[in-house]
Amino acid sequence: MRFINEQAIQDIATGASLLGAGGGGDPYIGKLMALSAVEKYGPVQLLDVTEVPDDALTIASSMMGAPSVFVEKFPRGDEYEQLFAKLRCFLGQDIFATYPIEAGGINSMIPIAVAARLGLPMVDCDSMGRAFPELQMSTFSIYGIEATPLAITDEKGNVGILDTISNSWTEKIARAMTVQMGATSSMCIFPIKGRDLKKTCVKKIVTYSENIGKTIRELSKKKGVTIQTLLDVTGGHHILSGKVTDVSRITKGGFNYGKTIIEGIDDDKNKQAEILFQNENIALKRNGEVVATAPDLICLVDFETLTPMTNEGLKYGKRVHIIGLPCDPQWRTQKGIELVGPRYFGYDLDYVPIEKLCKKGAHE
Repeated sequence: MRFINEQAIQDIATGASLLGAGGGGDPYIGKLMALSAVEKYGPVQLLDVTEVPDDALTIASSMMGAPSVFVEKFPRGDEYEQLFAKLRCFLGQDIFATYPIEAGGINSMIPIAVAARLGLPMVDCDSMGRAFPELQMSTFSIYGIEATPLAITDEKGNVGILDTISNSWTEKIARAMTVQMGATSSMCIFPIKGRDLKKTCVKKIVTYSENIGKTIRELSKKKGVTIQTLLDVTGGHHILSGKVTDVSRITKGGFNYGKTIIEGIDDDKNKQAEILFQNENIALKRNGEVVATAPDLICLVDFETLTPMTNEGLKYGKRVHIIGLPCDPQWRTQKGIELVGPRYFGYDLDYVPIEKLCKKGAHE
């Protein structure tokens, strides 16, 4: 058990933005929300999952919708007080703690702000180990944990509770509501007891995010910064360094869809990368050959500072490194690949672990 201070929030936001794999929302907005709440209400207690009592009820605090909309459409501020009150009444049990549903710029920060406002601890875990675009894409779904009852609201004050027949139906109905709410919503989801949380979550994701962020912060202070230290910390693979030459985006059905084209520079001159995304980066081709797909992470960082780049923040001419990170082992099971593998997203590809694809590419 420890308390999260201002520097930790800064580092968690940076690291989680990398794990957001191009999506997850603007880390700057989420960071401001968390810092403001901690300044006003006091520091947040961070618990290891082993410190959560078996019978204690925990609930994820998150936002849903198209990341590009978050930049202009801010929450009202008291959404989660309403949501927690609704769920507490519906479930007839006090809520012990909150936790992030995913690692991402917004959803890594929301639980910190909520925990500060409500005086609750936050658990050092999530259910993805990265960010994914759909809410049933959770390690909890692998084990049959239900996403509902779920409470959802918007900045206008509309509130609803869902109790659905499956996590896929939860996604469909909550997404439709989110679209009507203006393409973003606030929600509390996956009410789960401590004993089940310990068996099914991705452990220590907040600490891992903080370590990544601290590494990037320290590297950015050095001259002639190289990416190797970041790769060592994350177990990642360098795929290409280049310049963004085209980004196409469209917001549809509560998602950002698009494609990024990056032309290689320096040692990667005469190479080209094409990244396809649905909020998060899903598939990557280098010179026409697939070198990474979900559930592994496809991440972009600034060429000079290693600051993680989100898809809504990319612009023509931006110089970046593309790196690939291995996903949590739970996603490499048959059920995990069915939930978040490339075929789920509509690509006629079998999932191959990134380390095998990169090794193959190195010998070609």
